[in-house]
Amino acid sequence: MPSYPGLPVPKFHTFLAHGDAAKHAHYAPGTSFQIASYEIGGNTGTYVDAPFHRYPDGADLADVPLERLVDLPGALIAAPEDGSIEARVFAGMALRGRAVLVHTGWAKHWGSSGYFRSGPFLTAAACEHLVHAGAELVGIDCANIDNMQDPARPAHSILLAAGIPIVEHLRGLEQLSGRGFCFFAAPPAIRGGTSFPVRAFAVCD
Repeated sequence: MPSYPGLPVPKFHTFLAHGDAAKHAHYAPGTSFQIASYEIGGNTGTYVDAPFHRYPDGADLADVPLERLVDLPGALIAAPEDGSIEARVFAGMALRGRAVLVHTGWAKHWGSSGYFRSGPFLTAAACEHLVHAGAELVGIDCANIDNMQDPARPAHSILLAAGIPIVEHLRGLEQLSGRGFCFFAAPPAIRGGTSFPVRAFAVCD
């Protein structure tokens, strides 16, 4: 998938290759190592946002408790594929302590020119509901959990102010429909880290 518009494009380099015989001279014959280096923007692919992404005094990737990112009981919520997602979508759901994954179907645009536009998004009222309902993490399968036309970014502001990590650009949520699952989305614990790609996955009952 292309990087978020305006952010750096990932670059992958080989620092040491298996074929660099001269550089491997201090190893035993036949022993070699491949070492890579990576230049990658935090908001690339599927990634998690820490509160520091929005707030200068918020928890960074090193301070977000691991228990808010891994082995979380999951709740899959079906939502409209485009436009605002209101608080009523979450009404009556048991969300306390859960990873709340919002399934809109927008991921079908993944990798296409139509993906990076404001499609489905959570309203401020929906996010306030999630905070009061005790959600542990919130994820969504689209380009931005916020209305990209709203410069105040209320969804990021409300959820991250409450210490709730956000995972954007999820895919494959339809596979979780009707199933109990635990969700995992752990980034490296980087001091000063704001957002970082994750290999998000679920373990189903």
